[in-house]
Amino acid sequence: MSDTMVKGKPIGFWSAVAMGIGAMVGAGIFALLGEAGAISGSAVYISFIIGGIIALSSAYSLGKLGARYPAAGGIVEYLVQAYGSGFFTGVTSLILYGAAVVSLSLIAKAFGNYAVTFLPDGHAPWWHHVFSVAIVLFFVIVNLNGARNVAFWERITVIFKFLALAGLAIAGIVYLNPELLSPSLYPPVKDIFFSLSITFFAYEGFRVITNSAEDMPDPGKTLPRAMITSVLLVMLLYVGVSFAVFGNLPVETVIATKDYALAQAAKPIFGQIGFTVVALAALVSTASSINANLYAVTNVTYQLAKDGELPEVFGAPIRHSREGLVISGILIIIMMLLFNLAEIALTGSVLILTVHTITHFGHLKLIKETNASRPMIVTAIIMSLTAVVLALIYESQKSDNVLLMMAGFIVIAAMIEFLLQKLTNREILPRMPTIKQ
Repeated sequence: MSDTMVKGKPIGFWSAVAMGIGAMVGAGIFALLGEAGAISGSAVYISFIIGGIIALSSAYSLGKLGARYPAAGGIVEYLVQAYGSGFFTGVTSLILYGAAVVSLSLIAKAFGNYAVTFLPDGHAPWWHHVFSVAIVLFFVIVNLNGARNVAFWERITVIFKFLALAGLAIAGIVYLNPELLSPSLYPPVKDIFFSLSITFFAYEGFRVITNSAEDMPDPGKTLPRAMITSVLLVMLLYVGVSFAVFGNLPVETVIATKDYALAQAAKPIFGQIGFTVVALAALVSTASSINANLYAVTNVTYQLAKDGELPEVFGAPIRHSREGLVISGILIIIMMLLFNLAEIALTGSVLILTVHTITHFGHLKLIKETNASRPMIVTAIIMSLTAVVLALIYESQKSDNVLLMMAGFIVIAAMIEFLLQKLTNREILPRMPTIKQ
């Protein structure tokens, strides 16, 4: 299928697929594979399969909603269609935005941490902050030039990182040691499910495709197919990479080198060149993930501003984008410089899953409009909700702060929404009718 540009609509099928892959294959697989392995060991591929199935069920639901209600706001639009413009929708949308900004901060931080590995030993510790800030500023500029530039960069970067990881997966599977993947080495089954709190984070970026609907020539057909295709390709890639890493390195080695486990797995097969190529792929992956997610966050803030859920300045035009892009970029840099984001990013991932669950529940109210399969939507609800519960159980065992941080996110979002609705006497604009594709 050709990636046709129709009447200024720059996001065709393959551009949308590239955007989804770009958003998914970022800090998750590179920075968190070792963390997932510390929980589920060499059975981490099973966790990636389950996480992929959850993502596919969500992609089906969101794809059907996007085909019926194509809008730059993506999930924000679907929440409004299901629940109306009000306090609940506003709070849920703000939680989604806040979680996305936190996730972007983590990805930018991961880029900086990978970038400093190319510097000589003894470099100043502040260099990783320089690289992290620079990559955010660079892609803010890219996004200011409009969706066409975003799509171009995603196609270029996705090709490189997908081929690099696919090459690692294929070579790793060819040379793997079957004994390292023996079921006798697997941890208890509950640990495999607990690792979903990490492995789903490597998929959650697929939602950015919903934010490109207004830039698609035919969103009714393109959006659902692009979402399913991108998740399937990434699931195959993650499972292959899991086999390559845990089939060539003992679990203890993966955990010990968790910050660069993928590059370490390439070393026995390709030597130092392989290590360098995979490390470079990590840089490209985190960079393209920032690019795709910035585009999505900007569209979300535009939709929120248009609906009156954020101040109007977020929707004000600047060059070929919106001022929400610049504001979000500033927030990302502030969070990145001031906070340790490892724990709060996992909290953000759980919050995004929670928003997905709420959206799927709302889909049941719209199912006659979307012509979706009710059993499939119910399946998406059950899977997303189960993943949330498992993640909360595991994270609460590790730290008492997780539930507190989630509560903090909700309280802050509620306070912001209250101030916007009450103290500023903001009028919520009525929803315009959506044309069925």
